[in-house]
Amino acid sequence: MAAKKPSGLGRGLGALLGDEALKNDSGGVLTVPISQVENCSSQPRKAFDPEALEELAESIRRWGVLQPLTVRRRGENWELVAGERRLRAAMLAGLAAVPCLPIEAEDTDSALLALTENLQRRDLHFLEEAAALSAYLRKTGETQEELAAKLGRSASALANKLRLLKLSPGCVREILAGGLSERHARALLAVSDPEAQAAAAKHIRERQLSVAQAERYLAALPAQAAPRGRRSYILKDVRLFLNSVDRGLRVIREAGVDAQTERQETEDAIILTIRIPRGLPGKL
Repeated sequence: MAAKKPSGLGRGLGALLGDEALKNDSGGVLTVPISQVENCSSQPRKAFDPEALEELAESIRRWGVLQPLTVRRRGENWELVAGERRLRAAMLAGLAAVPCLPIEAEDTDSALLALTENLQRRDLHFLEEAAALSAYLRKTGETQEELAAKLGRSASALANKLRLLKLSPGCVREILAGGLSERHARALLAVSDPEAQAAAAKHIRERQLSVAQAERYLAALPAQAAPRGRRSYILKDVRLFLNSVDRGLRVIREAGVDAQTERQETEDAIILTIRIPRGLPGKL
């Protein structure tokens, strides 16, 4: 009985792309000047932790680059396929050249290799991951189902990751500023209005709500969509609401109703109490 073929992340490059798609064009590791190694445009990671990068650079100063970079020939130079973090750290360490494993790979295969290597790293931000997945799909024209199969993921898991790209720019800024988790981000997708979504993210960030607390808070927000033909409103400042209440009370008083209001402000809330007599003018 044939052994079951492994799937998903964690396989070797040949297992991921197939032996025909991936060939070593030199038969071994080469020492390549750093000046001849070009970054790949398909690199998913856009930000690297400076402290972690310096730690790796210190290790490289002491032990050298233990795992060769994966590259492919591009004219007189080499294009980096996998290993940008090692390359950056080697530059910090002052190395003039790095060990490289040259391969033959098409553009699609190169993009998949770069994507796969970075998805295996724990420090890749989930929004960077979503952007990288989307960029790969645009570049290759593959379907979500095809990419999910290559990565060993379910199509629904991939679709959920891509949905994070629907978050508004303001919401994304709050997520990054507050270090909110992917589960926080998924919960915020329930808020469709961009401004309301950003405001909700800010509220969650400032109050450091857990995922469960954030979900309860979001569920308690007023419905955003109004019935067809009716206008919907977004309350940007609670003072606007209080002013509207004051105007309404003035109208009632001018009609002869002795309406009274009391307002108490605490650290967490504004408590508004309105008393309107049951007996209206002209009635017994």
